[in-house]
Amino acid sequence: MVGLALTLKIRDDHDMRNIISLILGTIGLVLVVIAYFPILGALNWFILPIPIVGLAIGATSDKTSGRNLCIAVVAASALRLWLGGGLF
Repeated sequence: MVGLALTLKIRDDHDMRNIISLILGTIGLVLVVIAYFPILGALNWFILPIPIVGLAIGATSDKTSGRNLCIAVVAASALRLWLGGGLF
């Protein structure tokens, strides 16, 4: 009985990590969309750590949706930084 309860708790923790990763990825996505406007590209330097933390949290989860969202947001932010030369 204790083993079953421990297994259920571990799964709940992994689900919560995925939800936290999804939340951080969504916040990062909204901010990256704002930073895609001209002259706001440098904001990506401040936005980029948010999905990176979400990616790290999502990597410890059994589910992959939060991790995949954070990977896409990091890629979009890095692409915008690259296209703007890191400043624009």
